[in-house]
Amino acid sequence: IALMAEGVRNLEDGNTSRRRGDNNITYKESSINKFRRTVHSMSSTSLRKKSDLSVVSRVRIGVLRKLLTNLQEVFLGTKLFVLFPAVPLAFVARYCNFGEAWTFTFSLLALTPLAERVSFLTEQIAFYTGPTVGGLLNATCGNATEVIIALFALFQRKIDVVKYSLLGSILSNLLLVLGSSLFCGGIYNLKKSQKYDRKQADVNSLLLLLGLLCHMLPLMLRYTSSTTSLAAIPILPVSRVISLVMLIAYVAYLFFQLKTHRHFFEAHEEEDGSNDGETEVAVIGFWSAFAWLAGMTVVIALLSEFVVGTIEDASSSWGISVSFLTIILLPIVGNAAEHAGAIIFAFKDKLDISLGVSLGSATQISIFVIPLIVVVAWIGGIQMDLDLGLLETGSLALSILVTAFALQDGTSHYMKGLVLMFCYIVVAVCFFFLKTPLKPTNILNLGAQTSVGGASSV
Repeated sequence: IALMAEGVRNLEDGNTSRRRGDNNITYKESSINKFRRTVHSMSSTSLRKKSDLSVVSRVRIGVLRKLLTNLQEVFLGTKLFVLFPAVPLAFVARYCNFGEAWTFTFSLLALTPLAERVSFLTEQIAFYTGPTVGGLLNATCGNATEVIIALFALFQRKIDVVKYSLLGSILSNLLLVLGSSLFCGGIYNLKKSQKYDRKQADVNSLLLLLGLLCHMLPLMLRYTSSTTSLAAIPILPVSRVISLVMLIAYVAYLFFQLKTHRHFFEAHEEEDGSNDGETEVAVIGFWSAFAWLAGMTVVIALLSEFVVGTIEDASSSWGISVSFLTIILLPIVGNAAEHAGAIIFAFKDKLDISLGVSLGSATQISIFVIPLIVVVAWIGGIQMDLDLGLLETGSLALSILVTAFALQDGTSHYMKGLVLMFCYIVVAVCFFFLKTPLKPTNILNLGAQTSVGGASSV
């Protein structure tokens, strides 16, 4: 009995080694932290699949076996592996002059599996860094694709593309992702009432309203200013100071999420039936995951440059406005993996995860990514403010209000999701017919002309 008790204690302390298959790769539980996954990190898990390492394990050369194992885990460990051929096709279309529209299409498709793999690699690193650092990595890297695209558009002085793409990500998460999740979950679970914990939704709604206030103030400042000179309106300095306040609010949100109220945001192991009672461990090493993450980030950066550089030509070729491509099409394709994960968990009656994915991503973009881009532009001498324009800010405000009203009672049915999706369709139709060209880059406050021009025309 004493020996058995000692063995149980050793198992509980993690002083055992786990050997996966016959591939001679040993994982010591004592050296790998049991990473407690957030709802955000669980969204992409539904699109992953276990790799069959039986063939790779027969390779006798250790270095080659490890390389093949990493290749199989990284490229075949996702159900989106069929989209990986779009990556080389994007480069072929770019450098073999297939046309700007083809380059834009292949680049957009290639970003979908790469975004999911970035989430996977980040989670692998999180197994080694501990729950706090791991949660921070997942919280900050969840929208890495949007950040990279926005940075490339920023340094190419395409300020409208930056604003449109980030606004589109918020609208897509609030209306399309959340709406389709509530609708599909409500239809599939028609005979029972779906419920969720309102605590996380309330926190995210408050932060979204804070972000909305920060976007509305520069817009209202423009219309209430008594002067007619663009240079005299202090929108740019006001936006920069507000952006710093928003970044401080995001740091407080991370502390709230990862420390003091972690239970609001955690997805506990028993809630996810996909593990079947097994303790999940890292499938690749720390440095391997770090190297793959760095490589994929470079590829995403190149593809983002292709997307930004060809979006106007694709708009002209297809006869579709740039605002529709950046606000509607780009967020849908770029976040397809995360969106699909949210819908799958809604089917499983796990709305807390679906809400965490949609509201968490929208909150991160609103109070972290957008102010971060403004600060980066400030450092780089680029004049970007928080004024999204009258139509864009109005769409954002109504979307946040509709979403907050839909989530106020802690229960869900398919009608709520249907209404949110109808709202998204209406917004998409509006921007589809909006043929406003991109503004030139050599004036102060590029986002200003829409509002001023609209005011003068009225």
